[in-house]
Amino acid sequence: MRSRSGWLIAILALVQIICAIFFVSDILSSIIGFRSTPPSWQTRELLEIGAALGLVLGVVLGTVALLRSRQSQARAEESLRLASGAFMDVLEERFSEWGLTPSERDVALFAIKGFSTAEIAGLRNTSEGTVKAQTNAIYRKAGVSGRPQLLSLFIEELLGDGLKSDPAEPSDAA
Repeated sequence: MRSRSGWLIAILALVQIICAIFFVSDILSSIIGFRSTPPSWQTRELLEIGAALGLVLGVVLGTVALLRSRQSQARAEESLRLASGAFMDVLEERFSEWGLTPSERDVALFAIKGFSTAEIAGLRNTSEGTVKAQTNAIYRKAGVSGRPQLLSLFIEELLGDGLKSDPAEPSDAA
């Protein structure tokens, strides 16, 4: 995909350069007068229309390339945010999406950190039964069946597409 984009940008730049050369040479020929026989008006009009269309096409494709670049930048910034230690932000976003109560947020955070049910109960000054009920509510709201799956949700988000190989890039196994 990147190779195709590179070729498209190169062709686009070449078309725009040719169109610009046409318009600049046309102006210079009028000023300096280096053309002895002007082309017919039909040929001149067709050349001008072609050059103008080439420049318009360049603007359109340039805009498309800019929008794609911004989307790619947004994805890269999101990956960087996740990888740069914004794990707590991600946790808070997911906890809000799942509609966890403040108590459930605390229990979920302790569970993700690896504390046992008894340890969480001790830290929160509640019974183990309460912690079990809260963890079950968390798993239900997150759509998982247990602590390993809950943790894997965040690991997958942090890894993003990092484990998926890009078809344009050669793999190490080949």
